[in-house]
Amino acid sequence: MFKTIRDALKIKEIRNGLIFTFCVLIVVRLGSLIPTPGIDPSRVESFFKNNLGEGASSLLDSFTGGSFAKMSVFALSVTPYITSSIIMQLLTIAIPALEEMQKDGEDGRKKITAITRVVSVALAIIEGTGLAVTFGRSGLLYKYNFLSVAIIVLTLTVGSTFVMWLGERITEKGVGNGVSIILLINIVSRMPNDFLDLFEMFVKGKDVVHMIFAIVIILGVVVLTTVLTILLNDATRKIPVQYAQKVQGRRSVGGSTTHIPLKVNTGNVMPIIFASTLMSIPNIITNLFSIQVTNGVAVKIMQGLSSNYWFKPGYPWAYIGLVLYVVLVVFFAYFYTSISFNPMEIANNLKKQGGFIPGIRPGKSTQDYLNKILNYIVIIGAIGLIIVAVIPIFFNGRFNANVSFGGTSLIIVCGVIIETIKQIESKMIVRNYNGFLNSK
Repeated sequence: MFKTIRDALKIKEIRNGLIFTFCVLIVVRLGSLIPTPGIDPSRVESFFKNNLGEGASSLLDSFTGGSFAKMSVFALSVTPYITSSIIMQLLTIAIPALEEMQKDGEDGRKKITAITRVVSVALAIIEGTGLAVTFGRSGLLYKYNFLSVAIIVLTLTVGSTFVMWLGERITEKGVGNGVSIILLINIVSRMPNDFLDLFEMFVKGKDVVHMIFAIVIILGVVVLTTVLTILLNDATRKIPVQYAQKVQGRRSVGGSTTHIPLKVNTGNVMPIIFASTLMSIPNIITNLFSIQVTNGVAVKIMQGLSSNYWFKPGYPWAYIGLVLYVVLVVFFAYFYTSISFNPMEIANNLKKQGGFIPGIRPGKSTQDYLNKILNYIVIIGAIGLIIVAVIPIFFNGRFNANVSFGGTSLIIVCGVIIETIKQIESKMIVRNYNGFLNSK
């Protein structure tokens, strides 16, 4: 990785892209320090801590680099755009017009991107309005009136739109996918504070033996989770494809062998996000709208839905929530795979191009074979996701080691870093190839 970066810095185009990306990220981090007008940041942070709990909003706070808890001008960051992208991806499957638009080459993709921007702005307005009204009713605003709410909504919406625009500029002039890079830097920016909290909780003030033991355990868990995440991101099942040889005129074409790469983790981090979001909705609604849950059974249900109680001693009923979480992750892994990968379309394309999987008949048999392989690898990917996601939750519940970077964040971080490095390498290959052509 370091050799790739070192070689990339020798190329002017890539070096300028890296410098541009770095400068934009500085702007993003500086914006996260500017408070939103009309909001008392200290009271808002206390409100989240007391009403939403230590871990309930930690994922969103991690995605925004701490901006959400501080309610800065970039409090929403790229989350409306990410939500909008997910919605558009789902709608593309459900609405034929959008599906046709997606297949309509570059022009179709530009139209979908434009619609995604509009939807993300609308989501930012809705989220900003909900936060402003909730803060006003909770007494967290200096003045609670129409003008103050309008200013807050406008600020949060403009901030989110500006961050989205910065992400697009990184994609255009920088290195990697801009939105993913911003999400990466937001998550990474929280890690030093998390490690400092772990140090003060388990290392500081302990005797030498306990200090060494705690450091080894912490580093071991982080390294193990990171390695599992990288393996999960890179794992693929290669399906061999053979193309029949044809004679066109006086020459033979085809006869080549290639493969279809099927990622084991086909849904990436989406199943975790969907499952976590669905399970957090009841807690968020009751806490934000100050709904008091006093019934004993209802209290236990709410605790079971919160990951903070899953491995905590004295709360055995919370394991029901863990089981529900596992079921939801597996369900969404299959659901997301079904909408992002179409075996029937792949089988038809192979048949049209004269390709076939050795030992499998073209057409329906190929489709059934791909479905069988998908069902096998999706469950493996879902189990891997669950393991990576549950490891930090286990240590949080058992040892109160609360950190913002959980399995979800690590999957995103590793995935973005790997994809960015691959993009840099591809640019280097293209440049060298062009140089070879120019030398002829």
